[in-house]
Amino acid sequence: MESIYLLCVGILFIIAVFDIMVGVSNDAVNFLQSAIGSKAASFRTLLIIAAIGIFLGASMSNGMMDIARHGIYQPQYFYFNEIMVILLAVMLTDVILLDVFNSLGLPTSTTVSMVFELLGGTFALALIKILSSDGAYSIGELINTDKALSVIVAIFVSVALAFACGTIIQYLARMLFKYNYDKQLKRWGALFSGFALTTIVYFILFKGLKDSSLMTAENKQLIQDNTWLILGSCMAGFTVLMFILQLLKVNVLKVVVLAGTFALALAFAGNDLVNFIGVPLAGYSAYIDYATNAAGAAPDQFLMTSLTESASTNPIFLVGAGLLMVIVLFTSKKAHRVVQTSIALSRQSAGEEGFGTSPIARQLVRISLNLNNAVSKITPQPVKNWIEKRFDSSEAILPDGAAYDLVRASINLVVASLLIALGTSLKLPLSTTYVTFMVAMGTSLADRAWGRESAVFRITGVISVIGGWFVTAGVAFIASFIVAIILFYGGFVATVILTIAVIAIIIRSQLSFSKKQLEEKDSTDQLLLTNKDADQVLPLLQKYTNEQYAEFVGWCAHVYERASDGFLNDSASILRKANNKVKNQRQTLRIAHRVSTVGLSQLQEKDWIERGLYLQQGNEIVMDIFHAIKRMVEPAFEHIDNNFEPISAEQLAEFNGTGNDLIAFLKNCQEAIEKQSDIDTLTIESNNLIRRISNIKRNEMQHIRATSASKKVDLVYLTFLQESQNIVAYSINLLKVNKKFQQN
Repeated sequence: MESIYLLCVGILFIIAVFDIMVGVSNDAVNFLQSAIGSKAASFRTLLIIAAIGIFLGASMSNGMMDIARHGIYQPQYFYFNEIMVILLAVMLTDVILLDVFNSLGLPTSTTVSMVFELLGGTFALALIKILSSDGAYSIGELINTDKALSVIVAIFVSVALAFACGTIIQYLARMLFKYNYDKQLKRWGALFSGFALTTIVYFILFKGLKDSSLMTAENKQLIQDNTWLILGSCMAGFTVLMFILQLLKVNVLKVVVLAGTFALALAFAGNDLVNFIGVPLAGYSAYIDYATNAAGAAPDQFLMTSLTESASTNPIFLVGAGLLMVIVLFTSKKAHRVVQTSIALSRQSAGEEGFGTSPIARQLVRISLNLNNAVSKITPQPVKNWIEKRFDSSEAILPDGAAYDLVRASINLVVASLLIALGTSLKLPLSTTYVTFMVAMGTSLADRAWGRESAVFRITGVISVIGGWFVTAGVAFIASFIVAIILFYGGFVATVILTIAVIAIIIRSQLSFSKKQLEEKDSTDQLLLTNKDADQVLPLLQKYTNEQYAEFVGWCAHVYERASDGFLNDSASILRKANNKVKNQRQTLRIAHRVSTVGLSQLQEKDWIERGLYLQQGNEIVMDIFHAIKRMVEPAFEHIDNNFEPISAEQLAEFNGTGNDLIAFLKNCQEAIEKQSDIDTLTIESNNLIRRISNIKRNEMQHIRATSASKKVDLVYLTFLQESQNIVAYSINLLKVNKKFQQN
């Protein structure tokens, strides 16, 4: 029996390796986004600095927070086999949940996921114990609900507080430094940087190293008794040091950003390491206790009272975890994607937006505009003029490719460090992920990065990320609850099957992501958005437009085939799929149009007017075709879905051949765009199709007149014919406009 549980411990550590991989990939955004977004140093240099912080933080960590041993469940009431079920359920759920967020490119909290997974697994076993013991136990005895409640409260507190502080402090900082901050930096840079570095040191002492092996009780008390003396000395020393560096022509803001990156990486590894190896180490500790002290007792008869005590961790585990975290940081592409999501939502410049719009975002933007107009009316004009000068971003000092400047990056790190350190000193369980992300969003709002053209997209993105955080808690609880029940009743066989399934899912996810990244690496839209050579803009834009038009016309042929098949053959399921494809296509077209608009704005003056007109006309025709398909599919789906009368056999026979020819015409159009071939033959074919459809419409009108009253199906059929005719006419016009745009 012991050998089986030893295998379970081995499974915990195997899954922990995968958990570190997905966990670091998600949490990298906490300490990398500001440095990467401001281009404070080369990407490799930033990774090296972060890697040093991670390794030191992991190696000096005590490696065991009490939450993994007795923070959620009360171990003195659970038997060894029950504890192992809870811990296995947590790890199996956690690795999948975090990987899903990584694949979506959304940051989430590894702490919240672990807490609610522990809560879900414990709740499942608690219910089983209560039912099997005829009510001898109560939920309050078996579960420490106070800890979970404190995490939930901390979510609301950290999100609102971080956003508000980031907004206010960045607004004041921009008023002080402006976008062209060279002159102000010479005057205030040393003092500002000294304060920033002092804040970072405070953060390191109270958050980054609070649970490290260096922090003995004596050292903690020494720091506690001399906090203000330490901070005052740091403030004076750093201010003088920054003044000297300024005399040596060193940009002190870069020093602040790099120091903040190191501090956050140190704190992440030192405190969040428990989220990855805390649970496996708790399982290992439980197994050692059972193997040593069980004295022949069965696993379901040996209580885990030993887990009520705190335990130190073998340094080998800490160093090994630190090395693995560093390796993941350098190699994980998903980590880079999560970081880019945060940067994209806070960047100063316009460009392709990764999120769509939402009713909530639109309403918030409308309220903000009304509030801004109200404040503007009562603000004296001289004050408004002075503020506008401070926020004039036309002369912003931005390194090539930077999303925002070093002033905002410094504020991001200083405010996040200060809030997290204060929360820790006040024993508030603030989430590092929530704080760093919301501070970055607040500073971007204060910096006017959310303009009228981008605000609704950015707000939708922020809402999506925040919504994901709450989904994390719910999904973590439910999934862990279900997995715990399966493991409890399925035993070791269920454990092996679920473990193999989880590992297979992770490997498949990684392979799929790598393949997708490879496809996106050389994609025309990415080259267009990152291109800095003005001479290459037009060829890239022509290639991108040609690809998008060809893909769109191919989509039209596919959807039209489904729509006509569903309508003519009275199939609601086929029409439902066509209707869903129409809904999804709208966002795809919006993204494509935004990318082409970015490319258009980069064209040289000699290409601007003529090319711009053709491109704009082509995009308008694409939307005309899309709306024609939408007007055709929606009423057809509604008609068939309501089980109304289908079209007659005569109508079916009359249109069926024409519909097939129209589908073939669209496919030929796609091929003509792809190969940029001659369109004279297609022009003749389009004219013939339009005439044929007109004749069918005349026959249908005569049919309606001949009957005593028109039926619903006749009206839907007429709409179907009219939009089919429009699709043919618009498609040939698209080919003509695209041909002119592609000509050199």
